[in-house]
Amino acid sequence: MPRMNDYLPKDELEPRDPKKPSTTRVAIWIIVGAIGLYLIGSGVWGIITGGQ
Repeated sequence: MPRMNDYLPKDELEPRDPKKPSTTRVAIWIIVGAIGLYLIGSGVWGIITGGQ
């Protein structure tokens, strides 16, 4: 006899690993990291060039 939720995708039936971050969270961290690197890089460049 088939189970009641056989229509769901397999990844929704199995529990997720709680230590693994979601794809959305990884994307947000990549974007925030890129913005941070840009700000740090532009600050260092401003210091090197004397702010001109």
